[in-house]
Amino acid sequence: MRELVLKMSLSADGFVAGVNGESDWMLPSRDPAGAAWVVETVRGASLHALGSRTFREMASYWPTATGPLAAPMSEIPKVVFSRRTGQAEPSAERSGSWASPRVANGDLAEEIARLRSEPGTYVLAHGGASFARSLAAQDLVDEYRLVVHPIVLGRGQSLFGELPAPRHLMLTSSTRFASGVIANVYRKQA
Repeated sequence: MRELVLKMSLSADGFVAGVNGESDWMLPSRDPAGAAWVVETVRGASLHALGSRTFREMASYWPTATGPLAAPMSEIPKVVFSRRTGQAEPSAERSGSWASPRVANGDLAEEIARLRSEPGTYVLAHGGASFARSLAAQDLVDEYRLVVHPIVLGRGQSLFGELPAPRHLMLTSSTRFASGVIANVYRKQA
């Protein structure tokens, strides 16, 4: 059975986005080694799971992007989680797996269980904050790959703000990059 891995960037005070969803605060602390770590994480997945807003944002960028992350972001199949019934909006600008994603609009836990039962390596979940928060609140994430940036936002959108109770995690690796970014990998404890 494959696992669900959530990769998210966070500020040092634990926010995944600013109050209005802004994420430009991550840009100053990016570096080549950190980018390579992200490429390895993305390339290892056999399916990308995205919330509908994040899918629309990424689908407008990745089909024409270049660089080491462009190929795995565009070639690996996608599943879009949406509360609305129907299909993802078609677009002439999309290509590859961005043009025809699967749509999951049933119960979140049931949809994740269905994806886990399929063959392949891990399912990589990308935020938005709301989608990621729902995955965390329902304890659906097997592994968190949290990229902590050396910035304090003071307020913003939390990844773990809707947990019904504290949850213990086990740190399995921690990688520090020259920019001060730290990539921590946590597994949920049984």
